[in-house]
Amino acid sequence: MASETIIKQKEEEVKKLAEKIKNASLVMFTEYRGINVADVTELRKKIRAVDGEYLVIKNNITRRALEACGITELNDSLTGPIAIIIGKEEYLPTLKIIYNYAKDNDFYKIKSGVLDGKVSSAEELTVLAKLPSREELIAKLAGCLLANVSKLAATLDAVREKKEAEA
Repeated sequence: MASETIIKQKEEEVKKLAEKIKNASLVMFTEYRGINVADVTELRKKIRAVDGEYLVIKNNITRRALEACGITELNDSLTGPIAIIIGKEEYLPTLKIIYNYAKDNDFYKIKSGVLDGKVSSAEELTVLAKLPSREELIAKLAGCLLANVSKLAATLDAVREKKEAEA
């Protein structure tokens, strides 16, 4: 039987992870079978740059932390070697980093996750990851608005020239 010290340490781990899950905008579970240390280090660095975390924690501790947060639908995802990716503020940059890595590496798979408190499947997360970034969408919107303003300016200028020609 485990000693009380070990049990307290595990309870503390569960509490810490549950707190991270509660405060996260994205919690994603990936199967990292076959990934090497250099790739994990690079992924961690990229995820840290967008204010996220890449964790490898025992599945039992993860399961208990999820239960503490009231999430029981993801127990099926917690089998095998699982990495937990946590996005703190903006979830899309973190999601895109993992999606792009998984797309380029067949052995790395997105299993499921929690997005703003809602359980999401791998398919839902993948669809979101394929969306353009906020900056891209703003640039497209600005381009559309500028095109319409340019057309309006050209039309108004043509009307002015016509009026001047008539006078």
